[in-house]
Parts: sequence; structure tokens; C-alpha cells
Amino acid sequence: MKIKHLILLLIILAWPLYYLYQHQLGAISFLVLAILFFFSAMKELKMLKTEKKPDDPQAKR
Repeated sequence: MKIKHLILLLIILAWPLYYLYQHQLGAISFLVLAILFFFSAMKELKMLKTEKKPDDPQAKR
């Protein structure tokens, strides 16, 4: 996910998450943010794994 898209998504989600925080439901907003960052990190990890795979199986020897 591009950093611009992530920032835009956080800006869009800021009002509903703040609303939940005001009504003593901050754990829900924290959970939503944690899930968002988890999926973002998993996507980045997948990209890194595909970059590091060797093209040649002989290279491992």
C-alpha cells in the first residue's frame, strides 16, 4: 500500500475513530488501527520475500 493511500485512509477514518474514543469505546478504534497496520505490514513482508527469492536454484549451493 502506498504511503499516500495509507495516510488518506487514516484521515478518512479519523472522525469515526475519534467518535468511538469519545464514547469510551477506544478499544474498538485501537483494534481497527491494529488490523489496518497488520495487513499493511503483511503486504510489505510479502513484497520483500518475493524480492529475495533467488532465480536460480543452483545459487543455494
